[in-house]
Amino acid sequence: MATLEIRDLHVSVETPDAGAKQILRGVDLTVRAGETHAIMGPNGSGKSTLAYSIAGHPRYTVTGGTVTLDGEDVLAMSVDERARAGLFLAMQYPVEVPGVTVSNFLRTAKTAVSGEAPSLRHWTKDVRTAMDALRMDPAFAERNVNEGFSGGEKKRHEILQMELLKPKVAVLDETDSGLDVDALRVVSEGVNRVRETGETGLLLITHYTRILRYVKPDFVHVFVAGRVAEEGGPELADDLEENGYDRFVGGAGAATVSA
Repeated sequence: MATLEIRDLHVSVETPDAGAKQILRGVDLTVRAGETHAIMGPNGSGKSTLAYSIAGHPRYTVTGGTVTLDGEDVLAMSVDERARAGLFLAMQYPVEVPGVTVSNFLRTAKTAVSGEAPSLRHWTKDVRTAMDALRMDPAFAERNVNEGFSGGEKKRHEILQMELLKPKVAVLDETDSGLDVDALRVVSEGVNRVRETGETGLLLITHYTRILRYVKPDFVHVFVAGRVAEEGGPELADDLEENGYDRFVGGAGAATVSA
C-alpha cells in the first residue's frame, strides 16, 4: 500500500516585498492508497503551498521536516523523479502549452512516468474511454494543451491525466474552483473513479464543501496559519459549511501570501 508521509514540514516562499516568508509551520500528514483527505481552510492558510512543496515547485523552500513516499525521500527528488515515483499534482491554474497537442502530451507523460511507451492500440482506446467518461469532445485530443480551453475544460484535462497516469498519490489543488454545477459533477465522477480503484491516495484541497458532496472524504484537515488546526471525519466538513472558519482564525495570524 503506497504511503505518503509528511512530518513537521516547514516551508518558506520568496516574496517581492518581504523576502523569505514562512508559510508552513510544522505540518504532519499521512496519506495512504485508497484514502481521500480533504484539506480545507481560509485564503492564505498554506494549502496550495503544501501542494506545490510536495510537487517540488522551485519557488518554495523546505526549511525543515520530511516528505517520504513509501519510505523514499521525496525532497531529494527532482520534479520528474517525483512524478515517476508516483506523485501527481492537478493544478489550480493549469498552464497553456502552445505547439503541443493533448494526445502527444498525454502519451509523452505516460511514457516518461512508466519508463516505456504504451502500446498505441491499447493507449488510443484508454484515452478515448477516459475522454468519453469525462464528456470531452474527441477533437480536444488534437488541440494544443489548455490553449483556448475554458476553466471547466482545463480541469477535466487535469482529471484525464490523473486517470491515465494512475499515480500512487494525487494532490488536487482546488480542482473545483471556477466550475459550474455540471462540470463539477463530471470532474467529481472522474475523481471517484480513481478512488474506487483503491490504488491512489487523494489529497483534495478546497475552500468549499460543495465538491465534498460528490467526493466523500475519509478525513478532513483544517489548515490555519500554516498548520493543521483540527482533524476529523466528513462531519468536520459539515461543521465548516455551517459555521465557517471563525473559531479557527481568531488570533491565528494567517499567512499573508496567497497559498
